[in-house]
Amino acid sequence: MKHLAVASVLVVIVTLLVILLLTSTNLLPGLASEEGAFVDQMFRAQIYVIAFIFSLIVVLVLYSVVVFRQKPGDEGEGQYITGNTALEIGWTLVPLVIVIIFATWGALHLAEVTAGEEGELVVEVTGFQFGWRFDYPDAGVSSDELWLPLNRQVLFRITSRDVIHSFWVPEFRLKQDAVPGRWTELRVKPTETGDYRLRCAELCGYAHAAMISRVVVVEPAAFEAWLQGMSVAQPTGDDTSPAGRGAMMVQDNGCTSCHSVDGTTLVGPSWQGVFGSERQLEDGSTVTADEEYLRRAILDPGSQVVAGFPNIMPAAYNFLPEEDITAMVEYIKTLSR
Repeated sequence: MKHLAVASVLVVIVTLLVILLLTSTNLLPGLASEEGAFVDQMFRAQIYVIAFIFSLIVVLVLYSVVVFRQKPGDEGEGQYITGNTALEIGWTLVPLVIVIIFATWGALHLAEVTAGEEGELVVEVTGFQFGWRFDYPDAGVSSDELWLPLNRQVLFRITSRDVIHSFWVPEFRLKQDAVPGRWTELRVKPTETGDYRLRCAELCGYAHAAMISRVVVVEPAAFEAWLQGMSVAQPTGDDTSPAGRGAMMVQDNGCTSCHSVDGTTLVGPSWQGVFGSERQLEDGSTVTADEEYLRRAILDPGSQVVAGFPNIMPAAYNFLPEEDITAMVEYIKTLSR
């Protein structure tokens, strides 16, 4: 009984120390959604259980190694134990009960997390190698940045253009796969204004780590102002010129997820002022960004990588008709005038 009492005290002490360590190291980013509150609650409960199980195993093993080690001069055989039925049943049933409790707890809250609300904002999300496109169907707006209003539930309808991706904003705590050929759904109510990052949480290719988009949560009035501004600036298709069609193609293919049109440096080089300029390539050579250069940059991007930028753009646009490529080139040319 003496050994059991000492070991029990040590287990309690180590458990408290492990819990203190894990809860003070900011394992999760700041919470920014209503649905994430339950996720954090379950996460903390699991930390408590894990800390106890870890301490129980480690303390008993180390205690046994130290206290029951072979003493100097002791040449006798150790006691042979064939088994302990009670212990074996215990360490089988206890984990089973723990798993059932957490599974039941999660299932009971699943309906709350997925329930819709009247007046929710619908955002259609399309993932592709290696970026995101966001469509607001009620407003007729498309963007490569995800803007959301504070304290309003958002229904994300998520799909993919090529391979499986996964929609994940760490501060929202929820994740949903983007699957080619089908729509999946995720509901989130943002509760904190701020600037966040959407990441792909499913390995989707060599530039998976670069598949990041900006997420902005603002007050409802600011969101409506942004939506109105985007609606005015949105290519409508009324411009039937090659450059006008090119603007639509750029929007539809999510090009501005990696290439800005205002000089801002993103994953890839900005298109502002690119036409007619001299471009230094990663092999040290210099080329003039003429129409042929722009066309080749779309169809075979790996053949002329601009110095200072990673070679991550997929050669995935060969499916586009020649007239669409020409239209995109004409649009890029307008950014240099």
